[in-house]
Amino acid sequence: MIHQAKSLIKFLRLSKNKHGVHSPFVYSLVTQCFNDSRKYPAYRILKSHRKALKQDASVITTVDHGQGSRIFKHPDRKISVVYKKVGMKGKRQKLLYRLAAYLKCETMLEFGTSLGLGTVPLALSNEFAYVHTVEACENTTKIAERYFSKFGLSNIQIHQKTFKEFLEYDPKEKYDLIFIDGDHNGERTIAYFNSLLNHIHNNSVIIFDDIYWSKGMTEAWETIRAHEKVTVSIDTFQWGIVFFRKEQRKEHFVIRT
Repeated sequence: MIHQAKSLIKFLRLSKNKHGVHSPFVYSLVTQCFNDSRKYPAYRILKSHRKALKQDASVITTVDHGQGSRIFKHPDRKISVVYKKVGMKGKRQKLLYRLAAYLKCETMLEFGTSLGLGTVPLALSNEFAYVHTVEACENTTKIAERYFSKFGLSNIQIHQKTFKEFLEYDPKEKYDLIFIDGDHNGERTIAYFNSLLNHIHNNSVIIFDDIYWSKGMTEAWETIRAHEKVTVSIDTFQWGIVFFRKEQRKEHFVIRT
C-alpha cells in the first residue's frame, strides 16, 4: 500500500492531459477515445451486468492460480462481495469498451476472466469482436459463463487453463488486443509478455492491469515498456498500455484518464 501511495503521488506530478501530448497518434487516442463522453448503448448492458453481480448472493469455492488475493483469506467467496471488493469499476469498463472500439479490435485475448467484467465490454465493442478469455478456476468460469449466456454474448470463448497452459496450447493466433488482468507477479508478467510477443502484429495493443500493485509489478512494467519492440507506452496509473507500431518513434506518456 505504501508503494501504491508513493506511486500515485509521482503519477499525479508527472501526468498530463491532451494538451501535453505531441504525438498525433496518442493525441487522437486521448481526445477521441479516452475523453469520449458519448453514452453508448452498450453501457446499459455493462450496467445491468454490474447490477446483477452486485445482487448475486451465491457462494463459490475458488482456486487461485496466480499471486493470490490481498482481500480474501478464504477460498469460499460470495459473488456480490467479490464484485464489490475487486471487480472492475464502471469507468474502467467503459474505457476498455472504447479502446477496443476505437482501435477496431476483432480478435482479442483476456488473461483473467474472473466475473467477466473485462470480458463483456470487449465482446460488445464491435460487431466483429471475438474474445478468448482465460480463467483457471472452474467455479469462477461457470459464473462467468452464466452471465455471458444471460446477456446473449456468443462471441466469447472461455479457456479453463492457467495462463502458461494456454500459451503452450495456442502457439499461432495473432491478437489485436490483449488484456492481462490476473496473476500480479512481476516475474511471471514479464514471462507472459515475452511469450505474447509471438501473438502480436504491428497494430496490436497489450493492456496490463494494476501496474502499481507491488514493486515487482512496477519493475515488470518498466522492463516491458523499455522493450525494443514497444514503441508507444502509456501509463494511466491503473493500466499500462503498450503499442508496437513500427512507424512510431519510441515515446512514453503518463496520461490522466
